[in-house]
Amino acid sequence: MTKLKLGPILDNKPVKLTVEVPAELHRDLIAYGEILGQEAGQGPIEPKKLVVPMLERFIATDRGFAKARRAPRGTTKAPLGRGEA
Repeated sequence: MTKLKLGPILDNKPVKLTVEVPAELHRDLIAYGEILGQEAGQGPIEPKKLVVPMLERFIATDRGFAKARRAPRGTTKAPLGRGEA
C-alpha cells in the first residue's frame, strides 16, 4: 500500500474557501483524493477537503517557518533577491 503524507480526513465543519488553481494541480488533487479515499476504504475525497489538511501538514513540517516563528520579532532577515549577495 502507498504511504501518503496525509492521513484520514476528519469531517469538520466546512469553511468556504475560494481559490483558483492550475488545471494540472486540480487533476493531481483529484487523483490524490481518489487514492486517499481508497486507502481509507471510502469514496474519493473532494479536492476542497484536501486543501486545509495539506496546508496544515506543510506548515507543520516547514523547518524554516518553525525557526522564523521561534525567532524574536525583528531579528529575521529578509531573503535575498536574485543577483543580491
